[in-house]
Amino acid sequence: MNGQLSDLLGRAERVLERLERLFPHNPAISWKETFAATWSHQSSGGGFHAVAELDPIKLDDLLEIDRQREAVVQNTAQFCAGLPANNVLLWGARGTGKSSLIHAVVNEFSEKGLRLVEVDKRSLSDIALLAEELQKEPYRFIVVCDDLSFDASDTSFKELKSSLEGTIFATVSNVLIYITSNRRHLVTELAKENQQLQEHDLHSAEAVEEKISLSDRFGLWLSFHPFDQNQYLRVVEHWLGFFAQQCDVACSLDEEVRSNALRWALNRGTRSGRTANHFARAWIGSKSLERLSQMGSSDP
Repeated sequence: MNGQLSDLLGRAERVLERLERLFPHNPAISWKETFAATWSHQSSGGGFHAVAELDPIKLDDLLEIDRQREAVVQNTAQFCAGLPANNVLLWGARGTGKSSLIHAVVNEFSEKGLRLVEVDKRSLSDIALLAEELQKEPYRFIVVCDDLSFDASDTSFKELKSSLEGTIFATVSNVLIYITSNRRHLVTELAKENQQLQEHDLHSAEAVEEKISLSDRFGLWLSFHPFDQNQYLRVVEHWLGFFAQQCDVACSLDEEVRSNALRWALNRGTRSGRTANHFARAWIGSKSLERLSQMGSSDP
C-alpha cells in the first residue's frame, strides 16, 4: 500500500513539473527596460525577476582601487564590443568595493546593451540553463554571484566548474560570469590536506588540485585589500562631500571629523570603502538633523 502511494505521489509530482514548464510562474522580462534581474531556482528550471533599481554608484565613486577598476572596465568594454573577454573573479577583504565595482560597470555600459543577472549559490546548478535562456537575447549579460565560497565538504562547486569548462560557455558569446568572494580559492582547503600533501599523498594532492582548479576557470583574477589610513581618509572625504551636497550642508575633513572617522573604522575592525561610506552617512545625517532641529526651534 505504501509503495502504491509513493508511486502515485511521484507521478503527480512529475505531472506538476510538466505543467510548470507549460505555464511558467514568472512573466517575461523586457530587457530593453530592465537593466538587472535575479534568477531564482525552481523545480521547473528557474526564472527571472526584474530588479526595479540597481545601485546607482558610478565608477568615479570608487577610489583607491584604480588597478582593479581599469581591469574590469577594460574586460567589460571588450565584452560589450563583441570581442574576446574573460570570466572574472574578484576576491579579497570585505567592503573593499568588489560588488560596487560590478554595479558601477553595469551602470556605465547599460546604454551599450549590458545587463546584469544575480544568482545565489543554490542557483548555480542552473547556470547552463540560464546561459541558454540569455543566448536568445540581443544583449550582453554579466551573471553575478556575490560572496561565493564552498565548504570543504560541499561538492556543489563541481557544477559551476563543469559549466565553465563545458560546451555551453564555449558557444554562448553574450554571457560572462563575475564572481566575488573573500577567498582567492573558492573552496576551503583543510589543514590536514596540506599535511597529507607534504607527506606525498598522491590522492590528497589530486583533491587539492581539484579544489584549486575552479578558480583557474576564471581568466581574470583581481585582489582587493584593506585600505591604509590615508587611503581610508581620502575615501571618507569623498563620501562626506557626496552626502553633504545631497543634504546641502557644509562639511570638511577637519580634525574632529578625522578623529571620529578613524574611531569608526577602529570599532568596525576594518578600513574599507564600505566603512568610509557608512561613516559619512552617519556623520552628515546627524549634522543635517541637528541643523533641522535648530531651524525648527528658531521658528516663531
